[in-house]
Parts: sequence; structure tokens; C-alpha cells
Amino acid sequence: MYDAITAIILSGGKSSRMGQNKSLIEINGKTIIEDLYLKIKSIFKNIILVTNEPELYDFINEPKVKDIFIGKGPLGGIHSGLVHSQTEKNFIISCDLPLITLEAIDFIISKSENQNITLPLANGFVQELCGVYSKSLISNIEEKLEDSNKEEIRHHEQKHRGCKVHSFIKENNALIIDFEKEFSFYNENLFFNLNTPKDLEKITQLL
Repeated sequence: MYDAITAIILSGGKSSRMGQNKSLIEINGKTIIEDLYLKIKSIFKNIILVTNEPELYDFINEPKVKDIFIGKGPLGGIHSGLVHSQTEKNFIISCDLPLITLEAIDFIISKSENQNITLPLANGFVQELCGVYSKSLISNIEEKLEDSNKEEIRHHEQKHRGCKVHSFIKENNALIIDFEKEFSFYNENLFFNLNTPKDLEKITQLL
């Protein structure tokens, strides 16, 4: 059980490709987010759910917080979770990773001792929303988000594009773990995320 690390579940985004709120889709009698939550709860004492629609998640008896910077995508969600966390280390995870395992989470945390950001590399992509972020990053994130606001004003943009996580992690020297080489229990579906109805069919079969 992790007492000194808070798990922060991100349940944001419009799920436009799915056509419905993917976190509330049921598979085998449980919603996607409930299944993930029960998994997370088995190893983390402290859990925060980041959502701008907290009323949808009354069945999860944990603190729920909204974005402080509105319309900034996952980086805004990470920021809000870190602000409300009471621990220096935090395990950030997106709600749409139903195939993640506790062994994988343990392995990522084991590599994060002296790092501000620790993330897995799998299937050719850095998995930005499944890793350890330090609370000490808050000021860096705020600077990034405020710069994004200035850019939007400068270009007279009518809609927030969001602020990309990948540029932030490059600027902050993230430790990237090559999961295919380093994690003994690696499989190609470990970080498979749910975005489309076709993805849902695959995940239902795998589960």
C-alpha cells in the first residue's frame, strides 16, 4: 500500500471519437472508471479524481476536483490534481487505460525515486498519462499554462486548444522507461487506451 504517493485519476475530455463518456461505459458489469478505481484503491491510500463533472461519479467515494485552468486538456488536469494533493509524489493515470496492471504501476514507481517525472515508453509512444509527477512541478506547469493563455490571446483564438503534455515533459527532463526492454511482464496491450467503438470491441474481448 502506497501511503506517501497519491493516485490522481484523470477523467476529462469530451470522448468525441467514442460518442459518449468513455469512463462510464460498462464492461462485464462495471464502468471503465470503476474498474480502474478498484484496481488503484487496492494499492493507494490517497486517491483524487479530476473531473469537471463530479456529479457523474457519486459512486466513487473519493475527493473530486475540477480544473483550475479551464480548457487546457490533460496538463490542466494534472495541475489541478497536484495542487489538491497532499503528497510530493503522485501517480497520474488516465481513466481510459483499463488494461494497466498493478505490476506495471509498481514498476514505474520503483524507478521514480529521484525524478520529478517518470513515464513509460511503450509501442513507440511515451505514455504521458500513466506515470509519476512531483508536486514541486506546479509552478512550472502554471508557467506553461499561462504562456498558453498569452499565445491564445495573441492569436485571437476563440477556442482553447489545450496545452500539450509532451512539450512540458521534454522541458522538464522526464525519466523515460523503455517498458518493452525493462519490464518483465510487458505486453503490447498494457497501455491500450479506449478512444473509439472499435477500441471498445477489442478491450471487451481482451477482458
